[in-house]
Formats: sequence, C-alpha cells, structure tokens
Amino acid sequence: MKSMEKMSFIGGPVLWLKMLSDELHWTFVTGVVIVYGISQGLGGALSRVASDYYWKDVQLVQPSASQFYQGITYIPWVVKPLWGLFTDVCPVAGYKRRPYFILAGLLGVFSMLVLSLHHNLHVVFALICLTAGSAGVAIADVTIDACVAQNSIRHPPLAPDMQSLCGFSSSIGALLGFSISGFLVYFIGSQGALGLMSIPAALVLLVGVVLNEPHQPNNTYKQVYEKLLEATKTMWTTLKCPNVWRPCVYMLVSLAITLNIHEGLFYWITDPKAGPAFSQEIIGFVMSVGSVGALIGVLLYQNFFKDYSFRGLLFWTQLLFGFSGMLDLVMVFRLNLKYGVPDFAFVVIDEIGHNIVGRLRWMPLLVLSSKLCPSGIEGTFFALLMSIDNVGLLLASWGGGLLLHLLKVTRTEFGNLWAAILIRNLMRFLPLALLFLIPNADQNSTLLPMDLLQEEEGENAEEQNIELVALVERNEE
Repeated sequence: MKSMEKMSFIGGPVLWLKMLSDELHWTFVTGVVIVYGISQGLGGALSRVASDYYWKDVQLVQPSASQFYQGITYIPWVVKPLWGLFTDVCPVAGYKRRPYFILAGLLGVFSMLVLSLHHNLHVVFALICLTAGSAGVAIADVTIDACVAQNSIRHPPLAPDMQSLCGFSSSIGALLGFSISGFLVYFIGSQGALGLMSIPAALVLLVGVVLNEPHQPNNTYKQVYEKLLEATKTMWTTLKCPNVWRPCVYMLVSLAITLNIHEGLFYWITDPKAGPAFSQEIIGFVMSVGSVGALIGVLLYQNFFKDYSFRGLLFWTQLLFGFSGMLDLVMVFRLNLKYGVPDFAFVVIDEIGHNIVGRLRWMPLLVLSSKLCPSGIEGTFFALLMSIDNVGLLLASWGGGLLLHLLKVTRTEFGNLWAAILIRNLMRFLPLALLFLIPNADQNSTLLPMDLLQEEEGENAEEQNIELVALVERNEE
C-alpha cells in the first residue's frame, strides 16, 4: 500500500486514477468524477449563473422574488439526511445505491429539458423544475458520499486518496463551469444553458446503470427499522449534550442573521444605467476567480489556522467577514472610480477577498461539526448538522429577499441598495455576541463525552456504521 501512496504523488494523475480504479473498481471512480466534477462542479457553476439570468431576463421577476425563489430551490439540500437515510437503509430491488442515482438522473434530465424547451413556462412550474433539478443533484451527492464512506471503511489506506479525488473533481469542475458559463449564457441564452444541465444529469443516470454494486435480494426490513430507531435514539441523546446543542444554536442563528442579498447586487451590477453593466462573460469570469479565492482560503486554513481555538478563529473571521462586506458599499457609491480603480478590477479583488474570508469562516464550523458526531452514526449525524446549517442559509436568503422588498429595491430602482448592504453588514457582526455558545477549545480537542465516542461492540455496530453513512457536500461558499 505504501507503493500505491507513492504512486499517487509521483506517478502522475493517470497512474493514480488507474490505481484507484484497480482497487475500488472503475465504475466507482467514474461515479465520483461525474457526480463531483461534472454534476456538482461544472453543472453547479453553470446552473448558478444561468438561473440568475433566467429569473432576471426570462421570468422578469424582481430581485426580492428571485432571492426567495433561489431559496426554495435550495430546500432539497436542507433535507439531505432524509436522502441519506433512504439510500443507506431502504434498498430498492435489492440495490442500495444504483436506484437513487437513476432517480437523481431522471429528475435532472426531465426538469432541465422542460425548463429549456418551454418558452412561456409559468413561474410556478419553472420553480418546480429548478427545485426538481436541485433535488436530483442533492440525491446524487448523498448517494456518492455514501459510496465514498463505505469504500473508506473497506479500504482505510485509500480514504485520503478518495477525498482528494472528490476535492479535485469538484474544484476543477467549478473552475471550468464558471469559466464557460458566461459565454454559454451569452450565445445560447439562460434557457439553453439550463438545458445543457440535462447532460450531467444523464451521466448521473448512467452511473446508476453501470455502478458495480452487489445484489442483495434478502434484505430484512425489520433490522432496518431497528437500526433507524437506534440511530434516532443516539442522535437525540447527542443533541441533548450541551457541547452539541449550543454550537448548533450558534451555527443556525449566525448563518440565519447573515442576510443574503446576492440577487439585489446581481441585478445592479448587470444594469446598464445604474451599475457597471457587466456582461455574462465577465460575471462568469468573476465567479471563477471567486472559486480560486475559496481554494486559497482552504490552503491558508490548512497551513496557518487549523491549530487555533474554535472561538478565537471564529471571532476574527466573523469580524473580517463583516468588514469585507463594506467593499460593496464602496462599489455602489462608485468610490472606486473616484480613486481610479476600474469596476472590473475592484470586483475581482472583492470576490477573491470575500471567498477567502468566507472559506476561513466556514472551515472551523465544518471541523466543529465533525467533532460533534457520535460513533456508529457519524455520517448521518454530520448530515443532520449540515442540514441545520442549510436551514440557516435558507433563512438568510429569504431574509435578504424580504429586506430588498421592504427597501423597494427593484429591477430598475437601486436607490436603497446601499441601505440593504449596510444593514446586511451590521448584522454580520451580531454573531460575535453568540460566541459564548462555541466551546473554548482548540480544534484538536475532543468535545463529546466518552460514552458517545466509544464504538459499539459486535457485528450489529459494524453494520450500522456502514449502512448509516451519508456525508454531505463540502461548502462551497
């Protein structure tokens, strides 16, 4: 196995992929590349840019409504533990993973084709299609996460290689997706670009068809029910622990009050009269640069900040997060032009800085969440914690939409956009008052009581650890 690890570093990407394919089967490696790289990375980047233009230019909705609709399409990610439990303990026709890849692919193909081919689609049906497409990506994400977790248990020395494959696929896919998204929206329109999302969905469906998975026709649903009850009991016991529920409250509230007014800024920055009138190509490029900023944030955390205490690191990153948002005020008041800084250069700098700080703020929350998971149901409980975070992000999106509506920021009226930015920035400082909920411990400390960390003995515990695993998506922003 040491020779394999050496190969992964000096043998080149092709030999590394060949080694993983030989050890884990080529269909698994292909599935990771398709789900993480093509569906989530490339497809997610393309969808983000295309959906912004779709609501703005095709449906002609106001920024506040667009903000609200984007939040609704995020709901399938909020209920990721539900998908995780289904794929872990509810096999279909004797298979645990393949049917869920097929379902995810069908949802994506059908919804994106309807959205693309129907030129007068009512806003309600458009919202249903985008939500169904988001659900397809979420289900595929949970299912491939479960496959990765299962292979990590069966092949422990290859676990880091699998995580590297996931990370590289997602990052490269996102960079490529953001780089071409603007050009695609410009040349074929937002509907055409969304229609291309059916291709990644079709590839996900193909993963479900070819995935190497043993057929298990004699599943005992009584055992499934018992394991669900046992997992639920363990999760409830864990949530009652002060070192668990207090950080959960912090994560939910801090994310919820950090209002998201992205759509208001997007409408302004693409407006030909009030804003800089950025083209689709520039928007795509700026977002691709933001992905690079996120990667820089991960590298900075890994090399300089991973040994800081949770409370100390969250204090400084939240403080920087609040101050960094003030750059949007500089842009809206056009102060950058007054000092000779072009809009494009300023936005690129702003996007890089925002994503670096955002990733530095997010990483300790991920580490903290991973340390709050009890033994035996680590994956499912981690998915639960991430869903709590996703609820916070959803409330932040809806809260931002309400703020834009109250301040009368519309498709053509941006007179109060500065006030929305200022309120958002001031609210970013409020989580500092809740830091007492975060354990004052370093990131290498053990936070759970020992009775929740001890592995259960016997075959049943081992099976539960395998079947109730559903890792969630790494944040992207």
